[in-house]
Amino acid sequence: MTAAHPQDAQIRALYAQFVDGWNRRSGAAVAAGFADDGDIIGFDGTHHRGRLSIAADLRQVFGSHETPAYVAVVRSVRPVGPGVAMLTAHAGMIPANGNDLDPSLNAVHTMVAVDEGRGRWRISLFQVTPASWDQHPEAREALTEELRGLLIPQ
Repeated sequence: MTAAHPQDAQIRALYAQFVDGWNRRSGAAVAAGFADDGDIIGFDGTHHRGRLSIAADLRQVFGSHETPAYVAVVRSVRPVGPGVAMLTAHAGMIPANGNDLDPSLNAVHTMVAVDEGRGRWRISLFQVTPASWDQHPEAREALTEELRGLLIPQ
């Protein structure tokens, strides 16, 4: 069993900042948590490199179409090495014109965070992997129900 990270709360807050920025559809807010040379690899495999490019690219994405909002649950935060941590989470997405999750958009989020000094954590890598779990439909359904339980009734 891997030990939890000593700065667990700070790293979870960094992830929450990412999710909040995404849900507000703000490229600048999403990018704010990234290291200058950070990377994000999206659900479809699109790769954005560098905080400034992430902000500009996501501004374009958010401006060109309605993106679904995330609902997520953190599964773990663990140390990888000195000043490096990895967070894993499961996330679902609510289409912009809907009020329920689209299970085909369930994802695994992997976030590698680095301490840039004085406890200032930044995202070095954010990877979104589809959680289609084709061989385990019962697990996919259980995840969807768990994430639905996090939705605030409208």
